[in-house]
Parts: sequence; C-alpha cells; structure tokens
Amino acid sequence: MTKLEDHLEGIINVFHQYSVRVGHYDTLSKGELKQLITKQLPNSLKNTKDQATIDKIFQDLDADKDGQVNFEEFVVLVCRVLQTAHENIHKE
Repeated sequence: MTKLEDHLEGIINVFHQYSVRVGHYDTLSKGELKQLITKQLPNSLKNTKDQATIDKIFQDLDADKDGQVNFEEFVVLVCRVLQTAHENIHKE
C-alpha cells in the first residue's frame, strides 16, 4: 500500500473507532463526534472543549439533518482541516 493509501485507510479507521453505537456503526452522534474531535484534532480545531463550538460543527456537517454525521459528511470536516493545514504550512 502506498503512503497516501495508508493515510486514507487511517482516516476510515479513526471514523470507525468512534462510530460505535449499536445499530449506528457507520454514523457519528454528536457525542461521538465530540470525542473524535477532542482526541484526534486537539491542535487543528480551536475551542473543541466548548459545547457551542461542537454544536456548530455538528450542525454544519449534518447536511441531511438526520441528527447523525455519516462518513460522507465526516469527510467534509477532514477536507476543511486538511485545507487549513495546507494553508498554514505555506505561512511557515
């Protein structure tokens, strides 16, 4: 597997690590998303301990407004964080 493929698989594995509710193994609840963000992105997202920030992120990601974040919606977060990281690298 290439380095990029390995990283892509890692993103999938992290998503699955936090989507653990029975019957909802491929979606994240607000609580699961909060755990993922606070544990996996503490240096990339600010105010991750602030519930209002988590609520806003969740609302922005939950495109179909079903009260859960599926993998496709989660990828939007990954893309946003990746774009910000890319911009920050060019500022250094």
